[in-house]
Amino acid sequence: MSTNQINRRRFITATGAMIATGASGLLLPAHANNLAPTPTMRGGSNNYRPGAPIVERIGGGGFWMSGTVRRAGDGAPLAGQRIQIWAHTTEGYESEPQSHGATLTDEKGEFRLEMPQIVPAFGQPHGHLAYDSDDYKTVFLRPVMPSSKDLKLEAHFVLEPS
Repeated sequence: MSTNQINRRRFITATGAMIATGASGLLLPAHANNLAPTPTMRGGSNNYRPGAPIVERIGGGGFWMSGTVRRAGDGAPLAGQRIQIWAHTTEGYESEPQSHGATLTDEKGEFRLEMPQIVPAFGQPHGHLAYDSDDYKTVFLRPVMPSSKDLKLEAHFVLEPS
């Protein structure tokens, strides 16, 4: 066996071991430095209901609203954060109580809530989301869907401490 093969084999083995043990940092979640907070969107707070209940699902479901919640600055995921979601759907208007619900982020700062299909209101299929707890500044989002036939919509929050 040549010296080159032994060195290459040792290099590959050592690199694999570093990755497997996390010594290289590749297994840690990515964080950004100086990540700017998400600004509130115009129209995002329309029909907002303070204290909407945490629910397993809104209505009959079939459509998924999901996203992430991260801390401004370092981009660390924020677990246990309350996100309220509401929309004009096949089962009700965005002003009606049955069209509102809230969920909590998991340990990765991710949230996901099933709801009825979003339909256009004022010509645009869109959802509403709010972060409104005490630890960070309130943010209202109103993302617009590319098509009313889409079965999912994502929204991402970067929160600034209050």
